[in-house]
Amino acid sequence: MYGNEKKNRVIWGIAAVCLAGLMVLAWNPVNPFHRGKTQIRAGVFSDSYWDVQNGNSYRILSDAISRFTQEHPEISVSFESGVIKDDYSEWLAEQIVKGSAPDIYFILSKDFNMLAETGALQPLTSLAEQDPQFDVSRYYETARGAGMINGELYALPYECAPKLMFVNKSILDRENIPMPKNDWTWQDFLEICRKVTKDTNGNGALDQFGVSGYGWKDAFDSNGVRLFDETGETCYFTSDGIDEALLFLEQLEGLSEGPKEEDADFAAGNTAFAPMLFSEYRAYKSEGLNIRKYSDFVWDCVAMPAGPQGSNCSELETLLVGMNPTSGNREMAWELMKTLTCDPQIQGEIFEYSEGISVLREVSGSDETKRRLTEQSGGEINANVMTYVMDHTTEQHFRNYEEAMAEAEKSVESILTEASSLRMGQIIQNRRLNQYLRGR
Repeated sequence: MYGNEKKNRVIWGIAAVCLAGLMVLAWNPVNPFHRGKTQIRAGVFSDSYWDVQNGNSYRILSDAISRFTQEHPEISVSFESGVIKDDYSEWLAEQIVKGSAPDIYFILSKDFNMLAETGALQPLTSLAEQDPQFDVSRYYETARGAGMINGELYALPYECAPKLMFVNKSILDRENIPMPKNDWTWQDFLEICRKVTKDTNGNGALDQFGVSGYGWKDAFDSNGVRLFDETGETCYFTSDGIDEALLFLEQLEGLSEGPKEEDADFAAGNTAFAPMLFSEYRAYKSEGLNIRKYSDFVWDCVAMPAGPQGSNCSELETLLVGMNPTSGNREMAWELMKTLTCDPQIQGEIFEYSEGISVLREVSGSDETKRRLTEQSGGEINANVMTYVMDHTTEQHFRNYEEAMAEAEKSVESILTEASSLRMGQIIQNRRLNQYLRGR
């Protein structure tokens, strides 16, 4: 993965040089591409952003184009099909280098900072502020923040998915444990995990567990931890809240020590809790994908448990849409971006043809959406939880964020498995991470 990232960084560097010349050409009054241009191109990948099978990958975009061209019949909109998500970043970088990039393009979250910092995204703040029909507050706050750097808007949010705690209600019912509320805490979570972790058949080995898949980032997010500064140049591994999160992870891990009949596996029905993106849940409930996985028990979802210094906060993954700064028709490109991200009808289609949720409060929080989600889940999911969770999400992005997080994960694993003192481990790993960040 990191080899591809390095290759893309080289391409982006070349793209930055090419863009400087292209931007001058785009605004030259005698530029033949600028005069009378009526075609807009969109950059998009063919498969699901959420890495699941989806036969409707172009449906929402096609409907948005149809709606847009009805209002603007003088404009023709096209897109190139067949570029898969795994190849999309490289494809887009190469289009920029060749000067043939689309007018607007979908942006993977891992590419956002690279695109913005290399000049491959048109700043949108002035366009947004001068447009009386555009209201940025219609988006969920964290979703719109995913497209901003230092207060400047570079991309609009199109689709998102929050992480929630999914709950095996069948286990809780057997143990006479009520469903947690959205404002539950780490202590509540730990107590329930302690109660349900047991040997149910008396053979001396654990076969029922509290949680699977709960990781260090979940604990950090819900305890108010901000691990890096905004630029990703400094790490705060000794900051308040991290020691509590590490201790909490140790306590969770300690519950399942000893002989096990089988590993904790939420899909197998032997585990009470599992965090996952809401898109993953929706994928398994989609028609044609509702296989036996997760089908032998009743389940629901709730916000993530809050740490003592944090809140019921979890990460939000967001797919963005940005504009090519060399576009010869920025006004119409902006209008198409608004159709994709601000039109309630188009945003509503996300609940029909994709696995994420709408970035618009008025759509995701509507009674119609709640009814649809409840219906799609077979009545298992309390759709009201979505409004609460979307107001308790967080995200951070900077260039090479994934690489920095991979190094942070190594540090957490080192502390939990090797350090004799959590605090000393934090100090050592804080030094290591900052050396890594300075040496990138």
